Amino acid sequence: MELKDSEQVPRDKHDELFKLLLETFFADFIDLFFPQVSRLMEREHLEFRPQEVITDVLEQEKHVVDILVETRLKGEEGLILIHVENQSQRRPDYNRRMFKYFARLYEKYQQKILPIVVYAHDAAVEEEDCFRIGFSFLDVLEFRFLKVQLKKEPWRKYVQSGNPAAAAALMSKMNYSKTERVNVKIEFTRMLANMRLDLARNTLLTAFFETYLRLNKAEEEEYRKRLPRELNPEEVRYYMEITTSYHEKGREEGREEGREEGREEGIKAKARDVALTALKEGASLEFVMKITGLNKEELLEMQKELQQ
Repeated sequence: MELKDSEQVPRDKHDELFKLLLETFFADFIDLFFPQVSRLMEREHLEFRPQEVITDVLEQEKHVVDILVETRLKGEEGLILIHVENQSQRRPDYNRRMFKYFARLYEKYQQKILPIVVYAHDAAVEEEDCFRIGFSFLDVLEFRFLKVQLKKEPWRKYVQSGNPAAAAALMSKMNYSKTERVNVKIEFTRMLANMRLDLARNTLLTAFFETYLRLNKAEEEEYRKRLPRELNPEEVRYYMEITTSYHEKGREEGREEGREEGREEGIKAKARDVALTALKEGASLEFVMKITGLNKEELLEMQKELQQ
């Protein structure tokens, strides 16, 4: 089923995915959306603080702070905290909530705090980046925070991003039309193939992306047909290995014997699928051999099957 709104993802899973993504690629995330902060942030001093719980007695609820990072800014004395909240559902009073979280954290730590909100819901309305209290004769308070509203970010802007890790996954939550869904997946594939990350990070990015942009059957068929034409052979081959590892990861956990054999069988099956699609589209044997690693005899046999 096609996901049309972040609310279709259970809130606990949504929060867990975003928290894991931002913790793993925190510096990349700051680079991508807040370069004015990135230029000053000392990367060698990034310390994630323990889970912080804020209790609201009046509203009878507890809030677990998403991310709280201690760091330094170049040219400024002392440590600061960067507080990041991810909001998956639209709440008209969220700016007030951010001020409340800020006040509680400042009361406890007595440090400078930089608040950031990632609005990850699909609503089109422009979100707030401040909270004000005042009178006609006096401005009592103006609390401001940084924000990124993913659904208002054009996905193509980030395809050529200087730091593709954060961009690749978050493109699945950005602004694209229904007709662009396959295009987004193809560009994600290209970015992932060229990053050459380790298996754990590849798995995280793939899991995040496919949670929010899962192609339907017709889109998946179009994607498979276009992939050999739009990516170079090395990109296709590397991505095949990534996706095989990702989809088999759950089945491989706890299974020691036959681990390597099973992985090779999965890669081989994926190679045959790509080869069949490429041959149907009229690709040359030499090209298909390059992108799949299959030999000429195997491809000739597949051609015979297609002609039957």
